[in-house]
Parts: sequence; structure tokens; C-alpha cells
Amino acid sequence: MENEKKRSVNHYSDGTASVLRKAVVFEELRFYQRSDVLYQLTQLFCQRYLPQYGDRTVDQMVQAARSTKQNIAEGSSDGQTSTEVELKLLGIARGSNKELLEDYKDYLKRKGKAEWFGKNQRFERMHDFCKQHSRYEDYQLLLPKMNDEELANMAICLCHQVDKALTSYIERKDREFTTEGGIRERMTAARLEQRETQKQIIARQQREIEALRAEVARLKARLGDG
Repeated sequence: MENEKKRSVNHYSDGTASVLRKAVVFEELRFYQRSDVLYQLTQLFCQRYLPQYGDRTVDQMVQAARSTKQNIAEGSSDGQTSTEVELKLLGIARGSNKELLEDYKDYLKRKGKAEWFGKNQRFERMHDFCKQHSRYEDYQLLLPKMNDEELANMAICLCHQVDKALTSYIERKDREFTTEGGIRERMTAARLEQRETQKQIIARQQREIEALRAEVARLKARLGDG
């Protein structure tokens, strides 16, 4: 258990132990990148296919897409100090993503359009594209050319991929919290390691002092013989 605590401690460049977890670069998380694609796609979809006034669905869909993206970013940033807050915000992101998924499914039902899945060739091509591409730049030229059925099905596909990745990520973070603990445990581990480091420094200095004393004694003895 003590070894696990030591492995979980990060350090500053001067070797000082830190209570902070290693920072997560959320922009590099593929499910965050896909959530950004979903946000851009949803704004385009709502502008083109939903009434701009008198329909709360527009605000709900845009807000759900934004909430997914923003809570992933905020949760990942807050995870440096608090896994509890990180898990809470990632859970909110997952809930918002599911809400967005249901809105797109409802749209297809209302309009009598098909939801693609299974052995459908259009679904397979779209699923493979979404699986291989996660950055908005990959979709930027494609989205304006798609109709509402295509956009809705792409959004549904991306929602499923974000949910699957988020679920696995949340489980991993939960396991880390179970084994490593929260900020208090990291503070204790950091203090113990820093204390151990100080003891090692003191012991090394004492050895160096003893070696110097021995060298001084040896030199005095040689001078006395002379």
C-alpha cells in the first residue's frame, strides 16, 4: 500500500512532492473532440431545421451539446485537485449527451425519417468515418452538404461513441479514486515522501561530514608524521 502511494505522487521540477494529480489535456481526449463536433453540428442543425422562435427544443439541444463539451473540459481540469468533482462533472456531461441523443431520435420520429443502424450501408460508412475522425476540422466541409436525416444520424452515431468512451473513462477514474483516494490521501502521501526525502538528504549529508572528518584526521596524521 505504501508503494502505491509513492507511485501516485507527482513531483515538481526540483523534486518536491506535489499533491496535485497529473494534468489531463482534455483537448486531446477523443471523446471531448467528438463532443465539440456535436456542438458545432447541433448549432448548424438547429439553425437549418428547427424554428428559431417558439420552440424550446432549439435551446435544449444546443444547451445539452454545450453542457457535454463544457463539463468534460471543466471536470478534466478540476480533476487535478478533486476526483469527486471530476466524476460529478463527467457524470453531468454523460447525462447531457444522452439528452441530446434522445432529441435527435425524437426529431427523426416526428419527421418520419429513418434512424440508421445494423447492416445499413449508409450507417456502416458513417460509423466508420466517425470512428476514424474526431476533430471538427475533419467534418467542417462535410456538414454543410448533409441533409437533416444525415446530420441527425451522424449526431446519433457521435452521441453513442461519446457515451461509450465517457462510460469507460468514468469507470477508470472511479477505480483510481478507490485505490488512490482523494486530496487528503495524496496530501498524506506527498508529506510522507517529502519527509522520507529529507531524511535521505540528512543521512547523505551526515555521511559526507563523516567522510570529511576522516579525511581531516588522515591529513593531520600525515602532517604529524612529517
